[in-house]
Amino acid sequence: MNKSEQSHLVQAVTEEIYEAYPYLWEKFGQNGRDRTEEDNHHHLDHLAAAYEMRSVDFFMDYTEWLNNVLTSRNVPTLLIIDNFQRLARLLNEQSLVDEDEKRMFIIYLEQGLNRLHTLNER
Repeated sequence: MNKSEQSHLVQAVTEEIYEAYPYLWEKFGQNGRDRTEEDNHHHLDHLAAAYEMRSVDFFMDYTEWLNNVLTSRNVPTLLIIDNFQRLARLLNEQSLVDEDEKRMFIIYLEQGLNRLHTLNER
């Protein structure tokens, strides 16, 4: 995924999240929005690394780590699930230079979603 594609996707996901959850602005302000954008860049960077290594396990480790960090900061697992669902949907709708990479990103996100649902049930 090139930088232009990544920036477009991150902006779209962040916009959707803040439209769906307006209380996030009240709770976290601009800093929270900035962190959401930063987090989504990290999600995509980890997806790219997993793709390059052909390792879903790498993305699963990141997903578990992310859940631990964000829930310790009072961000519920359900918001992470929502974020990953939005990423997968918007990726699917977006044309990318590398369609195989896109396909694998979606597969990795689906696996991450399965793991997050399991973690959320605990």
